[in-house]
Amino acid sequence: MNSMTGFGRGEASGGGVTVTVELKSVNNRFRDLQLRCPREYAAMEPRITNILKARFSRGRIDVTMRRVCREGRHGIMADVGLARAYHRTLMDLAEQLPNVDARIPVSYIAGLPGVLTSVEEEVDVTSEWSVVEAALNAAMDHLADMRQREGEALCRAFREQLDELDDLNQRVEAESGEVASRMRLRLMDRLNKLVSDRVDPDRLAQEAAILADKADVAEELTRLSSHFSQFRRALELDEPVGRKLDFLAQEMNREINTIGSKAAEHAVSSLVVEMKTALERIREQVANVE
Repeated sequence: MNSMTGFGRGEASGGGVTVTVELKSVNNRFRDLQLRCPREYAAMEPRITNILKARFSRGRIDVTMRRVCREGRHGIMADVGLARAYHRTLMDLAEQLPNVDARIPVSYIAGLPGVLTSVEEEVDVTSEWSVVEAALNAAMDHLADMRQREGEALCRAFREQLDELDDLNQRVEAESGEVASRMRLRLMDRLNKLVSDRVDPDRLAQEAAILADKADVAEELTRLSSHFSQFRRALELDEPVGRKLDFLAQEMNREINTIGSKAAEHAVSSLVVEMKTALERIREQVANVE
């Protein structure tokens, strides 16, 4: 089981470039990939996206890629025509300003906008794919490792919380059995006071049993135990289980709410509150499972 939270970084060099890839992952109901790549690698983005999709099924993943070229792959280009235009304009200006030194150093003209520009040597960036792929794979490995470690921690927490829910479930079962007996006796007593002696005692007992059965939570407790078992089995699967765990947590919540609505005594109601608290911790953590 994997978490959706993690960070991974990879770096690779070759062909005069160094590529760095950083992956930041957080929880998301679906898979959301956000790429920030150098403009030179724009054509590679679909390929990068497909590789990430094959590795991660859920979560928002922010991808930041940087490309650094070695020395010697950049040059300086001079716009001589623009430099001449600057020089001519400055000389004309100097003629109109008395007592101004008309000598204009070339370093000054070179510093004017647009005269000198940095240009990168023309290269076929598709030849850099092997470097990009190596950096991406390294980053994905680191991210996957961190998500796995986080998942293992979540798994341990889930087991502890399921043990707590199991214990509460058994306590509710024990308490509700006694509650049902007490309810039948109370109902029989109330009905006896309300009806005449002509009522059939067997019919009276039957009606009391029907009313008491409406407060019976045995079925809900059995289904809860089944959900606990399914949840534990899902934790052992070597595949994304986040959606399955989310569904099971919703089903547990439904059963616990039903038990709470049927609770006829404070003892059971208090246990239901504890169950809801434990389940809420599970539901919060399930949101981080891939």
